[in-house]
Amino acid sequence: MTAIYGLYATPNSAQRAFDKLRAAGISEKEIVVMSSEPLEEYAFGSRDRQTIMPWIAVLGAATGLAVAYLLTSLTQRAWAINTGGMPIVSNYTNLIIMFELTMLGAVFATVLTLMKTARLPGRLPKFYDPEISRGKILVGVGRVDGSRVASVEAAFQSTGVETIKTVQ
Repeated sequence: MTAIYGLYATPNSAQRAFDKLRAAGISEKEIVVMSSEPLEEYAFGSRDRQTIMPWIAVLGAATGLAVAYLLTSLTQRAWAINTGGMPIVSNYTNLIIMFELTMLGAVFATVLTLMKTARLPGRLPKFYDPEISRGKILVGVGRVDGSRVASVEAAFQSTGVETIKTVQ
């Protein structure tokens, strides 16, 4: 398997390459587009917009709240103090701990989800090019078998690519 990518100077030419690769039979999930700036107004820049991260954050917050309630109530019951007829477990006094652990659960779930969706660590694919940091846009296909190499290169050639590179 080889990886083939092209470097483009403008987002419009990168969009043409993205469209040509899809027309050549390459699925959107196989096409990698890298840029030093967000290009969300183009089709290749907005394909990964939907995420379930807010729902995972809510689930993390609910888990943190449940853990906080159990922690405070079980601790107060285990070491009960004579409070003169008042309840042993008082939620008003536990609100600070419950709030803090709720936020900790939400933040922890969000960070883990971000790391998973961003594929951290190990984010850089095998065909990263330093020209991306100089303003170029990389459009590539990570796994190209021998029968599709010619069609991928032809798709790149028809879009006015500046550089085509092949990585084994």
